[in-house]
Amino acid sequence: MTGMHTLASGVNYNAIIIPIGIVAVIGAVIAVIVASYFRLQSHRADAVAMAHYRKLAEDAVANQQELREELAKLAEKVQAVEQLMRDVG
Repeated sequence: MTGMHTLASGVNYNAIIIPIGIVAVIGAVIAVIVASYFRLQSHRADAVAMAHYRKLAEDAVANQQELREELAKLAEKVQAVEQLMRDVG
């Protein structure tokens, strides 16, 4: 005997198991690479979306400040008109 496991029909299991193991390892590596790639793409898309939201928030704050300034000017004008009405009436 040469030390190889064979059946009476002469099937060498080592010759079958080794290629199957190699294919399984290569398949697992490819699956991990593909999953990592799509996770990276998802993170990139999230980063782009967050940048847009940040820009939108900055614009909203700027617009809100402008509205406050306009409202303050309007309040001053209303007070002036009320004072004028008190003086007249």
